[in-house]
Amino acid sequence: MAVQGSSGQVSIDVIEAIADETGTDPLRLEPPLYEVVDTDALDAIYESGAATVEFEYDGHSVVIDDDGTVTVDGEGGV
Repeated sequence: MAVQGSSGQVSIDVIEAIADETGTDPLRLEPPLYEVVDTDALDAIYESGAATVEFEYDGHSVVIDDDGTVTVDGEGGV
C-alpha cells in the first residue's frame, strides 16, 4: 500500500502514489491518469473544499481523503 501526503496538487499526489505502489516511473504509467479520471476536476475538488474521492485505477483502489492524503492499494493489472 502506498500513501502520499498532500503536496498541493492532488492529481500529482495520485500519480506519485500509484507509481510508488506499482514500482513504475510516474511518466510511464499506463494508462495515463487523465484517461481514467478528469485530473482538472480532481484538482478543483480539493482546491474548492475538502471531499473524499475513491476510484479504481488499473485494478488498484485509489482513495483521496478530505485532507488530500492519497492511498493506493490492490493487486493491479486487472
